[in-house]
Amino acid sequence: MRRTRELHRQRRKRLGFPSISLAGYTNSGKSTLFQALTGENVLIDQNVFTTLSTTTRVMDLFGEPVLLTDTVGFIDRLPITLVEAFRSTLEETIFADLIMLVVDSSEPSDEIERKLRCCLDTLREIGALGMPVLIAFNKIDLLSEEELELKIKSLGKYSSNLIPISALHKVNLTALKNRIAHYLIRHVKSSVTIPINGDSLSFLSWIYDHANVIKVAYANSHLQVSLLAEPTIAEKIKHGVENLGGAFKYEDAESLYSQIKP
Repeated sequence: MRRTRELHRQRRKRLGFPSISLAGYTNSGKSTLFQALTGENVLIDQNVFTTLSTTTRVMDLFGEPVLLTDTVGFIDRLPITLVEAFRSTLEETIFADLIMLVVDSSEPSDEIERKLRCCLDTLREIGALGMPVLIAFNKIDLLSEEELELKIKSLGKYSSNLIPISALHKVNLTALKNRIAHYLIRHVKSSVTIPINGDSLSFLSWIYDHANVIKVAYANSHLQVSLLAEPTIAEKIKHGVENLGGAFKYEDAESLYSQIKP
């Protein structure tokens, strides 16, 4: 099991896609948010440990692919028999670029704070607390406007990086994506034209392994490829294309930050 997780981590790192780990106390609505952001149907249940293993899918962030991982829910005083399995699954969080901590806003304020402290303590224990943490303050559909305002204010001592949402009703998810984009957008879009030969086909295979290929077209004796990649990978592709006698161009795509509302 650990070997499989490690292989998945290595592939995600090689592809260079930004990644998010969904974390949070059990029954905070992580799986509902995961489903809302990815369109992926996952088991949603009120029972503890409904999510026992990680699930990773691609979500669309203003046209950019981002990997989103749903992890096991945190809990106080975890039974000793589950500690090892719980910890090894949670360690997926360490390998993400951003931790999205889902908090149930509908609970009493003292309970919210207790569970939030539990989550932060768990992140500290697995060595993830130094990473960027974004709080998704979930289930706001169950609160009045006044209640929500008071609860957000009370959590200010823990973090100001908080977005109120309702995963179930998909309320304020655009604002959540806007905040995520500030942390994760780092891919560049480019187009490639290379002559078709044995070397170019093997090079195309390499591109598939290291970038997100959007489109491939065959025109006369050339391949035309549109792709997204990290800047360092894009530069390697550029040099490879030039060595093959092809053409490389960074596309003047509109910056994703221009899509982020102030």
